[in-house]
Amino acid sequence: MRKADALEGERRTIRVLVVDDHVTVREGLAAILARQPDMEVVAEAANGREAVALWRLHRPDVVLLDLRMPVLDGIGTIDRIRSEEASARILVLTTFDTDVEISGAIKAGAKGYLLKDAPRETLLDAIRRVDSGETIIPAALVTKLASGVSFDALTTREQDVLTLVARGRSNKEIASALMITETTVKSHLRSVFAKLRVFSRTEAIAAASRRGLVHL
Repeated sequence: MRKADALEGERRTIRVLVVDDHVTVREGLAAILARQPDMEVVAEAANGREAVALWRLHRPDVVLLDLRMPVLDGIGTIDRIRSEEASARILVLTTFDTDVEISGAIKAGAKGYLLKDAPRETLLDAIRRVDSGETIIPAALVTKLASGVSFDALTTREQDVLTLVARGRSNKEIASALMITETTVKSHLRSVFAKLRVFSRTEAIAAASRRGLVHL
């Protein structure tokens, strides 16, 4: 047997669980991975709850995970899997790059974070590197994450007020919904504006959307 053939026979196959709620994306990813000689798709899941159950069943080497999914989202899925196995290797693949989602996934224990528009070879390389124990976050996302860290975190009530502002509610409507006074609403808004470094409701909504604090 040739040496190259022997090495080929010794190659370890990376077992991957693909998780995405969009069937065309999920099947497309599975098809790409199935063509790789060193990868095997052991299962596919359409939501976080399915992902956790299939992870328990198959114990894959790498979980390729979307973030925004029904039933249980990506960060919740990471939390549940890593509560059972802290060394679980999870690579997030998503269309969302807000600093809140990036930091949330990394804090939960994701070993990598890629956007879905990444080239195929970049994705395949990331799976191999995460499998080998590396942490993969593109430089552009690291920069975005670092810029978000410089902002002060909103309090729960400030987040509530900001969410209602994004829904087009007036100060009076916000006060009624949260059972506080309009003066208190204005006070919270001043704090929100200062923390987001903006000067108007429109700017606040735009900044909050970029950071993932509200979803429009």
